[in-house]
Amino acid sequence: MITKEYIKEFALKQKTAFIGSVDEDGFPNIKAVFAPQKIEGNCFYFSCNTSAMRSQQYMKNPKACLYFYHRGRFRYEGIMLVGLMEVSQDMELKKALWQEGDTAYYKEGVSDPDYCVLKFTAQRGRRYCDLHSENFTLDTDSTETEG
Repeated sequence: MITKEYIKEFALKQKTAFIGSVDEDGFPNIKAVFAPQKIEGNCFYFSCNTSAMRSQQYMKNPKACLYFYHRGRFRYEGIMLVGLMEVSQDMELKKALWQEGDTAYYKEGVSDPDYCVLKFTAQRGRRYCDLHSENFTLDTDSTETEG
């Protein structure tokens, strides 16, 4: 059974995540990003530019997905999460994610209006590993197995 703890541990081991958004024409857009800076329950947090295309897409349509994978020598595992992405200007959240060196991207520091936090809240997902796929929901931690 897939749990929030398993997903968190798996996600924290990866250096890269893939985020998906929906463009103005209804087509999916995928982008590789650094792994989340913070994970709490089924919420994943990323720093981003407010002016970035992805942020603008999420402000118009919050439907999103997040994908993590590990490709080992003999084993591949991938976890896709589906949910909603919020573009946040909450100062406490921005301070919590702020890292030394971020001024290279946000000249005005943590209060830079072009600095925002993307907060992804997962609702459900799908895991693939060892030729087996499994659907799951995160609000109840129940799973449904599919072949």
